[in-house]
Amino acid sequence: MEKDELLDIADKTEDRSQQSAVRKIKRFFIVFCALYSIFLTSCSLPRIIILDDPLTPEEHINLGVAYEKKGEVDNAIEEFKKASKKLPVAYLYLGNAYMQKGNLDEAEKYYKKAIKKQPDLADAYNNLAWLYYNKAKGSGLTAEDINEILKEAERLALKALQLNSSNENYKDTLDKIRELKSKNGL
Repeated sequence: MEKDELLDIADKTEDRSQQSAVRKIKRFFIVFCALYSIFLTSCSLPRIIILDDPLTPEEHINLGVAYEKKGEVDNAIEEFKKASKKLPVAYLYLGNAYMQKGNLDEAEKYYKKAIKKQPDLADAYNNLAWLYYNKAKGSGLTAEDINEILKEAERLALKALQLNSSNENYKDTLDKIRELKSKNGL
């Protein structure tokens, strides 16, 4: 055989071995992709599950107050709810947050819950009185409804003052309620 013929045979053999290597790489890639997609779609990545809350109820309240100051009232509500499981004063904070959102029904519910769970919590009485004062100022109520709302508001403001007579905010709430009562001829 001549030298040229030997080179041609060597080239053909080399082409076949290159083709075989390319086929092996293609097969590997196909198998790799198939396995990757199976594992990616059927298996979830490991998750970290926290069984115990690392924050104390007081820390949840502090975090909620920080959220409130930033205007993130919904996040504040979530923190106050977590705190309320062990700390009754959190219901007062929940009432305040719902009041801030303008949801008076939810605010009223939580102020009442705060009073029930902690009957000596003067702020809850005062804030509920203030809520009723704002309801009475609203439109669409009959004179009879306004009268009933303001009576209850006055009773609550007096209770807050009974619990803490030195608080000027409570005195202001009572003054505003009485002013509205006299304005409405009650």
